Amino acid sequence: MQITREARLNRTALLLSDEQLEKLKNAHVMLLGLGGVGSYAAEALARAGVGEMTIVDNDDVAVSNLNRQLPALSSTIGQNKVDVVAERLRDLAPDLVLHAVNAFYLPETPVPVPENCSMVVDAIDTTSAKLHLAEVCMARGIPLVSCMGMGNRLDPTKIVIGDIYETSGCPLCRVMRSQLRKRGIPSLRCVYSTEPAIEPRVKEGAETKGTGRPAPGSVSFVPSVAGLYLAYEAIRQIAGI
Repeated sequence: MQITREARLNRTALLLSDEQLEKLKNAHVMLLGLGGVGSYAAEALARAGVGEMTIVDNDDVAVSNLNRQLPALSSTIGQNKVDVVAERLRDLAPDLVLHAVNAFYLPETPVPVPENCSMVVDAIDTTSAKLHLAEVCMARGIPLVSCMGMGNRLDPTKIVIGDIYETSGCPLCRVMRSQLRKRGIPSLRCVYSTEPAIEPRVKEGAETKGTGRPAPGSVSFVPSVAGLYLAYEAIRQIAGI
């Protein structure tokens, strides 16, 4: 079935002006990380009418992702997340110009930010990568919105949008504030939780991260809300909402 861009954005056009929709159509958003936060951000951006996207992730779908990540289904276990998300986005928005990059962004091996990039959305976990990305975006004058820690949280109503230097209580935010100051970065728009992290229950045979530490606890309705907040902030800045 052929569905036009105008038809699929019919309801959105009741809230956004023609000029705002055109800004979204002409925008190129780079989104890094397609986990519980990033997968929801990616879908919201595509559904809102962003015309071009570059999505970046190198993880495969795992059973432990089923509780919170859009690409995670019993049928997609073991597949590349970026491929699963790309197929989904192309299905919902055939007019979307989409670049799917199977890579892990690190300071030593950064994924190039496209020349025509309008906005960067950071949904990655690695602190060094987040800091490097912030440096790149500042140097190039590209707006950036970054998600802070959502693990071990239960209350989605405690998630807010603000500047990194306004944050408190979040260990990742504390590290980011300190390191951003050292790099001379005066501001970073971010999505963060004001809820103190919960101490996860210790369970025999629980999943561990590469460091050997227990993986953080998660639930379906916290990272998803954070992802939608990321998409809102990106769309707000692009369209001038």
